[in-house]
Amino acid sequence: MSTTRSLFRTTGVTAAIAFTTIAGAGTAAAHVSANPEQAEQGGHAKIAFRVPNERPDASTVRVHVALPLDHPLSSVRTKPLPGWTAEVRKVRLDRPVDVAGAQVTEAVSGITWTARPGTAIAPDQFQEFEATLGTFPTDTDRLLLPTEQTYDSGEVVRWDQPPAADGSEPEHPAPALALVEGDGSGHGHGSAPDGTGHDGHEDAAEAEPAGADDTARVLGGAGLAVGALGLGLGAGALLAARRKNGGRA
Repeated sequence: MSTTRSLFRTTGVTAAIAFTTIAGAGTAAAHVSANPEQAEQGGHAKIAFRVPNERPDASTVRVHVALPLDHPLSSVRTKPLPGWTAEVRKVRLDRPVDVAGAQVTEAVSGITWTARPGTAIAPDQFQEFEATLGTFPTDTDRLLLPTEQTYDSGEVVRWDQPPAADGSEPEHPAPALALVEGDGSGHGHGSAPDGTGHDGHEDAAEAEPAGADDTARVLGGAGLAVGALGLGLGAGALLAARRKNGGRA
């Protein structure tokens, strides 16, 4: 009976740890993000803006991504998404800006995706909005891409906060794109446009399923770690009980 009680206690502790770990991971990952999170300076890349629906009683009907004008992007191409319309807004700059050796006088200020009736992001769902962006600047190592998420209830959630000074994540972090030094080819971390309206490496970029969610990988890793911890604790308790009883189970 002592051994059984010990094992039940161990199982209960393990279950509590598992619940806390998984719940915490889910909360931390529930925000708008740019994927991949890295691109090459001076190049282009296909970026997917991943938007989870966080409301249990409302659906997401509009997503607006603001692009920086202090580091302007002159080329933006959106990938068609069934049930959604995409609008790319361009503005003329007050003065030309040098981007990767080229003078840019007009830039894209933002992209807006709007759902047609019946195609909104419902509760417990997410959607990915893809676009090829470029040319990325060479004088900064990070771009913030503030995003507005609009629900059919009228609520607007702004994902526009930069990282805190101590490196911690704010409540509503803006999607961020890290820019790394390129190899001189002009290709981004994702794929570069080839002038045909398609990405130059479309097949390679599509090799990974678009629905492969980073959150699932985080939760899967947490589950494996917690499971291993539970097995170790259970085995230790059983061994200790056998020694106490003179080797009997």
